[in-house]
Amino acid sequence: MAGCVMFGIVIGAFYSSHFSGNRLSIINSSSNKLNNLLHIIDDQYVDTVNMNDMVESSIPLLLTNLDPHSTYINADEMATNNDDLKGSFSGVGISFVIRDDTLRVQGIIANGPAEKAGIVAGDKLITVDGKPFVGKECTNAEAMKRLKGPKGTKVRLGVLHYRSKKIEQYVVTRDDVVQKSVCAAYMLDDHTGYIRIKNFGETTYAEVLVALTQLGRDNFSNLVIDLRDNTGGYLGSAVQIINEFLPKNKLIVYTKGRKMPREEFRSDGRGTFQSIPLVVLINDASASASEIFAGAIQDNDRGIIIGRRSFGKGLVQQPIDFPDGSQVRLTVARYYTPSGRCIQKPYEKGDEQTYERDLVERFKRGEYFSRDSIKNIGPAYKTSIGRVVYGGGGITPDIFVAEDTSAVTSYYTEAIYSGLIFTFAYNYVDDNRSNLNHFDNIEQMASYLHRQGIVEQFVRYADANGLKRRNLMIMRSQALLEKLLISRIVYNKMDEAALYRYNNIDDKVIAAALKVFEDGAAFPKKPKK
Repeated sequence: MAGCVMFGIVIGAFYSSHFSGNRLSIINSSSNKLNNLLHIIDDQYVDTVNMNDMVESSIPLLLTNLDPHSTYINADEMATNNDDLKGSFSGVGISFVIRDDTLRVQGIIANGPAEKAGIVAGDKLITVDGKPFVGKECTNAEAMKRLKGPKGTKVRLGVLHYRSKKIEQYVVTRDDVVQKSVCAAYMLDDHTGYIRIKNFGETTYAEVLVALTQLGRDNFSNLVIDLRDNTGGYLGSAVQIINEFLPKNKLIVYTKGRKMPREEFRSDGRGTFQSIPLVVLINDASASASEIFAGAIQDNDRGIIIGRRSFGKGLVQQPIDFPDGSQVRLTVARYYTPSGRCIQKPYEKGDEQTYERDLVERFKRGEYFSRDSIKNIGPAYKTSIGRVVYGGGGITPDIFVAEDTSAVTSYYTEAIYSGLIFTFAYNYVDDNRSNLNHFDNIEQMASYLHRQGIVEQFVRYADANGLKRRNLMIMRSQALLEKLLISRIVYNKMDEAALYRYNNIDDKVIAAALKVFEDGAAFPKKPKK
């Protein structure tokens, strides 16, 4: 019935309006039946029915019967859904966490509205426009709703400074806040540049060019592009960046669907870095546009892919807007890498739970620990020089780096999922801000924290907050706990770029990339017959 109701509403919308330039005409024998059913429910059902609410809950249910990536976004969600990809939004310019039903300022965007007004990291936001903003109503969604707004509008924030008992009022004028998708760019060693891309948005290509220029001043001669945990974004941005590394007329990706003719994307030969030794890092959370990037580099034998098998999302969604501001993102085609492989992993229509559990099943099969456990479920294809690659389940790296879970214990896992590590790290920065202010160098801060017995401090804090001390497990996970605690403290005190720099210091995947350059093996070799 939910599906029928949804169809009736959609069909009504089709007759009365159109989808932002995407005119659709659906005429079939069941249209009258669906519309009649809607009228009957509205007119005769025993209880009053909110038809709008029924439609809102029915559309996602219907789309799950198509594929895992056809989705519906309601009007409220659409207002903030694309902020990360657009590269900017209008707001007050803070990053925050919510702890104990209170919004706590985690970071201040440099030269942003909040910084200009005098708000600093560690402040607590207590009121917004004179109304209390603590307790159950203090949620991420509500914070976004209250703090974002049209550029030039003002918002009055009641702020409690660290260790102060008096709420001070600040009038903040909203302005454009930049959201960067290149979250780190620096030199790994004297020769190797590193760029971390967390998604592909409208400004990503420009950000990458700026990063490459910055690395150029440091005379980089090798390049690592880190796409781990990159869930994708705009195809166009990925294609623009790939173009920088390929010679002329190389196929980057093509799309094809039942109603969509084949569309090819090729390099134009204008790329500045067509011959630089290149390594691309991926993992099981690398999806969509990041897989297109890795697939184009791998199939054209342009560089080495290192890490673990990627997620496996190879479906193209077309956004279709409704008059009320909501949107359906409907799968209309598939992506294909230059060798012809579709990277989309298998799915059963309507079985979203099994699809979502795929990463768990990979773990159970041992895929995170052994390349031999990777299940090649699709047909074999060949790269430009004849190397065998597989479709039907993501991008399999050229060099596999196993995940080390030997020190993972249930205590470590619970410390993460309980949120206690993150709360402790935030409070630690607050309580030690004056000491930490002396450090603007990541290595120096990490060395200082290493001497502070940070794990024992956390264990006492966790024990007082419901996570009981388990000495044997703590000893086994000592190094992991310290690494995670220091990384979160570095992030809370500095920024996201500092977090990645610290985590990369002893990263095995980074080490594997550096070894590739050291061995002169950044360009794939033709397989022996």
